Amino acid sequence: MRKIIKFAIATSSLIIFSTILTPVSNAAPNKSLDKIKCKITKAKGHTAKSINPPEIKGPFKNRTFTFTTNCGDVVVEADGKSAPITVTALSALAAGGFFDKTLCHRLTTENIFVLQCGDPTATGLGGPNFTYRDENLPLTDENNYPAGVVAMANSGQNTNGSQFFIVYADTSLPPSYTIWGKVTKGLEIVQMVAKSGVLDGKKDGSPKQKIGIEKVKVR
Repeated sequence: MRKIIKFAIATSSLIIFSTILTPVSNAAPNKSLDKIKCKITKAKGHTAKSINPPEIKGPFKNRTFTFTTNCGDVVVEADGKSAPITVTALSALAAGGFFDKTLCHRLTTENIFVLQCGDPTATGLGGPNFTYRDENLPLTDENNYPAGVVAMANSGQNTNGSQFFIVYADTSLPPSYTIWGKVTKGLEIVQMVAKSGVLDGKKDGSPKQKIGIEKVKVR
């Protein structure tokens, strides 16, 4: 049974919409993406490490996550002030090696433009043995998840774990996914993976270009 991280931060009332809005824009083609070279990754699906739920206490501050992948570094500026529970949890997972040698298992290329990572099992079903609530949800606007945003994937309200997605082109979604950071370096790597497409020519599935997280450094 997964534990629920307890917290003492005031919550606000949020209305969650279930409809998916169609985005009005996509990323423009970028010829420089062809220059990005990926190494063969040793990342593969495996049993998730057991990590104890972290204690949620301040002071909360912004952090920098450097995801070293087989295609280069992706650097995320994490908003520890707006999403303190999420950033604390992900920092603990990273420190425990939870993300090491894990594949980014899902790519979507139609209407929703994201690369999903953070599941050691690479099935879309994996995660840590604890969950935590949503926070820092956006408004219900067009392109409310713009390119570069990093947000949590979930299986329903307040079910956050380890899976997250990187938005590589402006996307409209229900405001149900915690925004915890923004890519400050390496978004072109994600865009290159997206340009390569999904296996078997689908619009949603495993990316044709394998991208694995080799390690994560948080500071």
